[in-house]
Amino acid sequence: MSFLDKLKEAFGARSEDEKAVYLSGFRKTRSLFGKQMGDLAYRYDKVDDEFLETVEVMLLQADVGVETADLICQRLKESTEKRWAVNYSDAIERLLQIMKELYEETPDPPIVWNTEGPSVILLEGVNGSGKTTTCAKLGRRYQSQGRSVAFTAADTFRAGAIQQLEEWGQRLQIPVIAGKEGGDPSAAVVDGCRYAKEHQTDILICDTAGRLQNKQNLMKELAKMSRVSGREIAGAPHHIWLILDATTGQNGLRQAEVFQQATPVTGIILTKMDGTSKGGIVLAIKHQLKLPVYYIGLGEQPDDLKPFDIDSYLYSIAEDMINAGKKA
Repeated sequence: MSFLDKLKEAFGARSEDEKAVYLSGFRKTRSLFGKQMGDLAYRYDKVDDEFLETVEVMLLQADVGVETADLICQRLKESTEKRWAVNYSDAIERLLQIMKELYEETPDPPIVWNTEGPSVILLEGVNGSGKTTTCAKLGRRYQSQGRSVAFTAADTFRAGAIQQLEEWGQRLQIPVIAGKEGGDPSAAVVDGCRYAKEHQTDILICDTAGRLQNKQNLMKELAKMSRVSGREIAGAPHHIWLILDATTGQNGLRQAEVFQQATPVTGIILTKMDGTSKGGIVLAIKHQLKLPVYYIGLGEQPDDLKPFDIDSYLYSIAEDMINAGKKA
């Protein structure tokens, strides 16, 4: 079975809901990347330097990044240089294989939950990245799995942040432990941890501030929140997930570097994937940051936050070019 057939089979095994959300969520990336790659079937009859240069430009347009795009094209060249006359289908198959291999070079550690008490998740990210909405979507997801969830509204500085999370809590029937507006966010984290212990809550999700314009103070606050949670619950925070807005593209990588200076980020959640054609940022993040992309936001509905799956991702961004390759 060819790699393309395996990719289609893996995607076909997903639930109808997940397939629909993936295809819809990556529509803009597929329109830019996949359809342009499909056009190559009619422009080139061999994999040569001109073909590789065109591929690199398309990877850059999809926000894969210069370093990652260069590496992908170099590996594609090495795979085909002894037989430049490979057909289009073979070239596309090898390109997607390389993209998958690149992502999987650094294995994603599984999400492990605390078995001795509440699991504490700190959500970090700049204002506007979608932290509060993602907090709600995660709560909905874990709630549907039979886990008890509580929220901590520790973004005490952004106007309306506490109210926004409280409204989500009411909709989802998830308790919200709120800090005081303008108060110490670490105090809210302490209150949340104590609530979670007292009520034997499975998962406590903490929504934090993201004022990068006051970077030094924010970094100190995040480090303090991490410390105080560990004093209340052994091993906390068990997960520190950075929320990145996919529409910001390569700027998200620079944001990640800043947040990693304050706390040991353990995973990435990419939001607003449905609103951008820059879906290649997933590969750039994994290649350059070596961090797992655990979830991606593919829509505005509470159930549109999906676990990231490399096979579904590749099929969704390349559906048109896979079909074009099959016809070639």
